[in-house]
Amino acid sequence: MKSWASSPAVRRNMQANRGRDTSPELAIRSLLHARGLRYRVNAPLEFDRRRRADITFPRLQLAIFIDGCYWHGCVEHFQTPKTNMAFWLQKIGANQTRDRHTDGMLRAAGWTVLRFWEHEKPELVADQIAETVGQLREPRT
Repeated sequence: MKSWASSPAVRRNMQANRGRDTSPELAIRSLLHARGLRYRVNAPLEFDRRRRADITFPRLQLAIFIDGCYWHGCVEHFQTPKTNMAFWLQKIGANQTRDRHTDGMLRAAGWTVLRFWEHEKPELVADQIAETVGQLREPRT
């Protein structure tokens, strides 16, 4: 059976990529924690327990995703792979489709969804998250 990786070295590198606790996630979580915000990390989603949000505020029904530029096809930073192109383009496309489906399912269940790219400045991301938390905490009239 042919591997999806173009070489054993590529396979090792791709398998070493973290699915959680990435540097951008840790930086953002640290800033949120310093602001006194408490949240859940890597929480499974109600409609599909295999899908997980990077950060959630369950009582506020707020789900936050920090998307990797490569894995989610950032228009600014994604570079088409030179080897095994068809596989990777299909994989990234499937990830984008799953992201849209996840957002739709969460919103249909009454959740607020925020998505950020890994290249965004953590301070600005934390500002947006804190602002959204504040808005969701305000009593609705």
